[in-house]
Amino acid sequence: MSDMKLEIDLPDEIVAKIGDDIKGTSFTSVENFVESLVLQKYPELRQPDYTEEEEKVIRERLRKLGYIE
Repeated sequence: MSDMKLEIDLPDEIVAKIGDDIKGTSFTSVENFVESLVLQKYPELRQPDYTEEEEKVIRERLRKLGYIE
């Protein structure tokens, strides 16, 4: 997946409201917050948290612990 960029113009009031709302959260910017919302709507676009090989290791560990068959 390429990193295509899109510029979206939002009214100043919306940007200010989001900026106020995200103070003290893990969001580092309004852009970061909006990206998070988009990824909530389209979770299939998220980058995996681990590689396929790591997933195999995790599944094997869970299998050995009896959590999955």
